[in-house]
Amino acid sequence: MPPTPLELTTLGHRIRHQRLAHGFTLDELGAKVGVAGSQLSLIENGKREPKLSLLQAIAHATGAQVADLLSTEPPNRRAALEIELERAQSSSVFRQLGIAPVKVTKGMADETIESILGLHRELQRREREAIATPEEARRANTELRLKMRELDNYLPEIEKLAEKQLKSAGHVSGALTHRTVSIMAEKLGFELIYANDLPHSTRSVTDLEHGRIYLPPASIPGGHGLRSMALQAMAHRLLGHERPTDYADFLQQRLEINYYAACCLMPETASVAFLQQAKKDRNLAVEDFRDAFGVTHEAAGMRLTNLATTHLGIRLHFLRVDGSGAITRVYENDDLPLPMDVTGAVDGQAACRKFSARAAFSEQNRTTEHYQYTDTPAGTYWCSTQTGTTSAGEFSITVGVPFDDARWFRGRETQKRATSTCPDESCCRRAPADVAERWSGKAWPSARVHMQMFSPLPRGAFPGVDDNEVYDFLDRHA
Repeated sequence: MPPTPLELTTLGHRIRHQRLAHGFTLDELGAKVGVAGSQLSLIENGKREPKLSLLQAIAHATGAQVADLLSTEPPNRRAALEIELERAQSSSVFRQLGIAPVKVTKGMADETIESILGLHRELQRREREAIATPEEARRANTELRLKMRELDNYLPEIEKLAEKQLKSAGHVSGALTHRTVSIMAEKLGFELIYANDLPHSTRSVTDLEHGRIYLPPASIPGGHGLRSMALQAMAHRLLGHERPTDYADFLQQRLEINYYAACCLMPETASVAFLQQAKKDRNLAVEDFRDAFGVTHEAAGMRLTNLATTHLGIRLHFLRVDGSGAITRVYENDDLPLPMDVTGAVDGQAACRKFSARAAFSEQNRTTEHYQYTDTPAGTYWCSTQTGTTSAGEFSITVGVPFDDARWFRGRETQKRATSTCPDESCCRRAPADVAERWSGKAWPSARVHMQMFSPLPRGAFPGVDDNEVYDFLDRHA
């Protein structure tokens, strides 16, 4: 493998350091090793790679070892400054400014180089904090969704890590308790503290210096949420996460901590045993899976996507849809036809009105799962949908499978059936011709404008988090 520009630059500096230490000019050393001084200058400036025989000759002439010349460490502080500056001025962040790089001369003071480097470091810092555009965010989210689709939404290393941590904390079976979560935190050197003044932009805050994980008050409804938040905070440490370098990295980390929390709340060994027995009984149901581990319907549905293909041989899809019909969370590896924008993004797109995910909103009985078969251009699918309500409005959670796999699920006997021809717009997005003709030019709806249409994505390595609030919070509690 050829050396990188940085390696050549460092090598050049080490050769120059040895030459100057012995008082040789370029021509004098060149004469000793059999090359022109101009050729040696190109090598010292990192513009040309020397042959091994030439390196050996330089080492012999200067009394150095070849290994010393090939070291990746700059020979002195001045060389380190020059190398860092060269690296900074070759970065894409600097080049896109269209500014000519500064040429370092012998007479340039170290303080001058440090000052220029300070500007470059600030430029890099601001670039890391720069917001992702909505298009970049959608592309990053789409790439992650497709990556997880290839993996059948299954991450075995995180599964093993979770089981190891649970075993260490003494968890054997049943729903994971708050006490066990606290023990898991203690084994990592953390104390769980419930604070009622968390920064509004955070779900939890981890104080790495004092070993504390701050969570919302324990009295708030939804114990699953608090357990999950604590586990997610611990996952960052267990998975060795560093500060996110870009939006894609942030999304990957968020997926991994959510996955770890799910593995702890619904451990693989116990979950697979439960699901395999239910499949054997032809009685698979998200609601039973949910109740067995004391989690939310959404968490159980998503956990099923982690395990069903790998352990049960079942391909499936998962949808969370809000009251307006927009898809807010999605996974599929069963080829369900999903609406997509030109980037391939699904999140935010409107689900077909004929899908169970939307039809369930019109059901009178919202306390039980809604079952439905749907004929699509890709085949027939069976779906189970549960609806719910939050302060943000209605939502539905759907888990579905191709027709042939419906035989393993409770609710397969349903007579409810619909036909979807989406993405053909005549299916449910385009008004019938007679209706459109009757009302064309005679209606003027006032659109509800969502403020997020005008809001950029949050800034920062941790998008949306207000650093001032977080640091003030930590100061108050330190």
